[in-house]
Order: sequence, then C-alpha cells, then structure tokens
Amino acid sequence: MSSITEDNAGQYGDSRKLAARARLHSQYTIAETAWFPWVAAQLPVKPGDRILDIGCGPAWFWAATAGLLPENLDLTLADLSPGMVDEAVARCSALPFGSVRGRQADAAALPFEDGVFDAVVAMHMLYHLPDPDAGIADMSRVLRPGGSLAVTTNGAGNMGEIYALTTIFGSAPSDPAAEAFGYDTAEQSMRSQFGNVSMSQHPAKLRITEPEDVFLALTSYPPGDSAGELELTKLRQAIADAFRQSDGVLEVRKETALFLSRKTA
Repeated sequence: MSSITEDNAGQYGDSRKLAARARLHSQYTIAETAWFPWVAAQLPVKPGDRILDIGCGPAWFWAATAGLLPENLDLTLADLSPGMVDEAVARCSALPFGSVRGRQADAAALPFEDGVFDAVVAMHMLYHLPDPDAGIADMSRVLRPGGSLAVTTNGAGNMGEIYALTTIFGSAPSDPAAEAFGYDTAEQSMRSQFGNVSMSQHPAKLRITEPEDVFLALTSYPPGDSAGELELTKLRQAIADAFRQSDGVLEVRKETALFLSRKTA
C-alpha cells in the first residue's frame, strides 16, 4: 500500500480526484454548521491581515467563506502542485479579498521571509509531509509574533465504517490521515513548537445514500485507483453488503478538528 505521504502529480496535479472524495462530505454531511463556515468562524483573523494558506489545493475553503471572513484580507495561496495554485488563484481572484497571490511552495521550506504573516492556515495537509514537525516549524518562522497557526486534521475514529471497506485492498481499516498526523500528534507537535494549543472538534456525521459515491471515493486514491477488476468487483460487493445491512443508508462517524496555536515571541 502506498503511504499517504507519497504524493504525486497524478493525485494532486489538479482537483479531479480530490473532488471524488470531497463529494462524500459535501453531499452527505449532517451538521448544524457546515465544515467550511465552522472553520471560518474559528479563525482569529481581522480586516487587512496577511494570510498564508499552505497546501491550499483548489481553494474551495476561501470560495465558500469569502463573505464570512473579515474584509481586505491579503491572501497568499501556496501548494506544492502548480496546477492547484493556478486553480486556486483563478477561483479566488474575483472574490472580495484585498489581494490574492499564488506561490508554488514546499511546506517544510517556505519561500517567504521571517515574520511576514498574521496567520497561517494548513487544512488537512500536514499528514502528507514526510516530517510534519519540520512543516510546523517553518510555518512558525513565517508568522509574526502574536500570529496564529490553524491546522485541521482527522481523529483515529474518523469514517471507520468507510475505511473498513478498504481491507479489500489489504489496507488497514482506519483513516490513513489520522495514522500519519492525527489528534494526538497534532496536539503534541504544535504544543512543542508554540508552547500552547487549543483543539475544537466539528460535530458532524455522514448519512450516505448512494453506494456509487463510496466506490468513487475509495478508488480515487492509492491503492484503489490502481486496483484490478477482481478487487474492484469485491469492493462493489462489500459496499453493497454494507448498505444492505444498514437498510440503504450508511451512517458514518466523523472526527475532524481544528487546532490553533499562537506565536508568543
């Protein structure tokens, strides 16, 4: 099984495979407040702040929350994938930000001067890094004193009902993101770097009614995206069995949280 840290151009060259996974959340999440607005409400930003989004992906977050955030934010969208940066900048340029710029960047070797950002946002990306601690340290470096780092990641129990189906591929029945950089690791790493951290978990679950959306999500990343016909047939059968056993609606637990640290010096 390929490690989640072994990103490649085929996975993140653009947002198509990411969209197959995001569909589960956008179509089937049950929550009092949707994920993106919930995160936006937690961010300690004020009008005119200089914000770095590292691992910005296609910038769906900023498109969904532009009207909910303070005015005139100076937004820098950075990602290792130039295709993602281009898509993110194109999506955000017409939105009501003070300025929008894009930059291809390695999260552990950021091409920015020390202390130039009021806030750094790293949403569901630190588990992709071979050394998340190095990424957190460099994000701290580019923050001004008093600035904040906001990190999102998943807990060990996240979507266990879905990941149990990936045993067809020989995968562990758990969220690989949480294995690489889950709640405990996020808390320890950020506290070690900053001396402080707070955690808030988004209250939500999934109620999935369409088996095909589960199949598309699980075959959008390794090893499912390169599985043979026999494995894919077994996966479809496992998904069908799961839906049949749950009377046609698959209830799935979500464990997703925001961690915040403040740079004190």
